[in-house]
Amino acid sequence: MIDGETRTRILQQYPMLQSLTSLELDTLLASAHAMIFPAGTILFDENQPCQGFPLLLSGSLRVIKSSANGRELQLYRVMPGESCILTSSCLLGDTPYQARGIVEESLEMIMLPAGVFHVLLGKHDAFRRYVFRLFTERLTDMMQLVTAVAFQKLDQRLAALLIAKTGPIHLTHQAIADELGSAREIVSRLLKGFAEQGWVKLGREQITLTDIAALKKFATLV
Repeated sequence: MIDGETRTRILQQYPMLQSLTSLELDTLLASAHAMIFPAGTILFDENQPCQGFPLLLSGSLRVIKSSANGRELQLYRVMPGESCILTSSCLLGDTPYQARGIVEESLEMIMLPAGVFHVLLGKHDAFRRYVFRLFTERLTDMMQLVTAVAFQKLDQRLAALLIAKTGPIHLTHQAIADELGSAREIVSRLLKGFAEQGWVKLGREQITLTDIAALKKFATLV
């Protein structure tokens, strides 16, 4: 049962649902399920069927692609107010997942059944525009990722990742390697090189940027 406070939070995070009548929203939420998952939970995995359309209220989700040797490449993150385009694609095409979704920060979400998703998509312009806008934004992100992987060296991608963060970076070398689709040992070696250049200062699970201008210049070298 979705209570009044949760209902308000849903409408704040997903304002396109405000276009529904009160009766339509009541009907939608009557079939929805509130869920909480701790960090590290595998929310979905490759070849699994899609169970519904998630609306995130708090926390974050990483969507990754794994190789046979265990290497991972992060495709994108899902934050509150967003949803997972891979899930939308699976629901639209009635196909299983082709990547893995891992809870990054403790996740609170509302799961809409597949039938509700299809009704919203077919009958409500605001929801349909929201879904296809997400497709457009994620496709742009994916094209940038493909470009980076295909044409940028790993050290440049690492520099770009670092300057995209704000403040001291509280990530392990393994977490950074996972985000870049590389190995921890390689990332550690590159970070050590950055530190020797005076671009970063390395601490225990913390990286402080000491020369952002140099990192920006290096990240954009052709």
